[in-house]
Order: sequence, then C-alpha cells, then structure tokens
Amino acid sequence: MIGGGVFEWLLGSRGVCEGLGVGYTILYCWIISGRVKAVRIASGRYRIPESEVNRVIEEVEKE
Repeated sequence: MIGGGVFEWLLGSRGVCEGLGVGYTILYCWIISGRVKAVRIASGRYRIPESEVNRVIEEVEKE
C-alpha cells in the first residue's frame, strides 16, 4: 500500500441497497444530497465505503 493508508472495502450500489432495504433511486438521491458519501469510479459508477454504510444503518436505526 502506497503511503501507509488505511484499506477500506468499497461496496457496489446493489449490495448497499439490499443491506439498507432501499431502492437505487433513493440511494442515488442520498448520494447526490450528501447524506451518503460515495466515491465515483472511472466508469461513472458509485462505490460506497463500508464505514459509510455502517454509519447510515446506525442513523436509520435511531429514527
């Protein structure tokens, strides 16, 4: 690993939607609005860090 960074899994939108129990349109709106932080890869698709998914799950459970 270059620079001694921390490795984190980046998850695809399909798996994240299944894990959160929401559709892709909702997830996309959350990404665009900033509620969910995501990385846009070269193909234009989004990948969501595992820690971000865990944060959103905790946030949803509190509601």
